[in-house]
Amino acid sequence: MLLSGDLGAGKTAFVRGMAEGLGIDPGEVSSPTFTLIQEYRGGRMPFFHVDLYRLQPKEVDDLGLDEIARSGGVMAIEWPDRLPRGFENAITVRIEHGDDSTRVISIYSDR
Repeated sequence: MLLSGDLGAGKTAFVRGMAEGLGIDPGEVSSPTFTLIQEYRGGRMPFFHVDLYRLQPKEVDDLGLDEIARSGGVMAIEWPDRLPRGFENAITVRIEHGDDSTRVISIYSDR
C-alpha cells in the first residue's frame, strides 16, 4: 500500500488502523521517520511500515523493499513519491485535509 499526503494528514494514523485490522496492537505503531522501516509481528501476518520522507529515490534501492514485498506480509509505504519505481498491483491511498479536523481519503488500485 502506498500512502500519500501532506505532513500531519494522518498517514500514520491510517497505518495504526491497518495494524489493528491485522491483529497488531495499534499502540505499538509509531512513525518510522528515523528508523525508515518498522516491522510488526504477532498479528495474522508480518506488517512492515516504511517511511521514505528523509530519502532521495537513489537511496531507496538499498532498503530491500522488493524483498519485503515478496515476503508474504503487508507493507505500507509513506511518501511513495520517493520510490525510484512503482510496485505492481499496489493500492494507493491519498489522505488530504478536509474542513476543520476532517480528512478526505481516496483509494486507487492499478490492478
